[in-house]
Amino acid sequence: MANEQSKDFNAMLQDSKDMPKIKIITDEASIKKYGGSRMFFAPPIDYDKIMRQVPSGKVTTVGAIRDFFAKTNNSDFTCPITAGIFVSIAAWASEQRNDDKTPYWRTLKANGELNEKYPGGALAQKEKLESEGHTIVQRGRTNIRYYLDNYQAVMLEL
Repeated sequence: MANEQSKDFNAMLQDSKDMPKIKIITDEASIKKYGGSRMFFAPPIDYDKIMRQVPSGKVTTVGAIRDFFAKTNNSDFTCPITAGIFVSIAAWASEQRNDDKTPYWRTLKANGELNEKYPGGALAQKEKLESEGHTIVQRGRTNIRYYLDNYQAVMLEL
């Protein structure tokens, strides 16, 4: 995202955009990749609600949230593009509030990777997770990425 300081992310969080909804896709490659044709779209506020449930010491991933939404909404999968966008909106909305924060830093990308699109980037997320007792590992030499070490052991069951 760009120009984060000039956007009202809390307004975006509340904009359901006619969601939740299910769309039937017909692209064969996508059907094969995601295991079916029923694609679920959750509104931004639903991502925020799930992210708020993750207690200190635990984490979840965007993929786990997507799987939860698909399973609980009679769908084959949840839209991966809107999921990434809406998780970021929840994070930025939390940063814009003085209180009632969402612990967005506990929501990771695939394979336990930290999210560069969160407020302050992956390094700020790293600091927050380390302050809660987690160990972060760095991978790469030029394209440096950060991961929560052994994230599977502290995953919250949704």
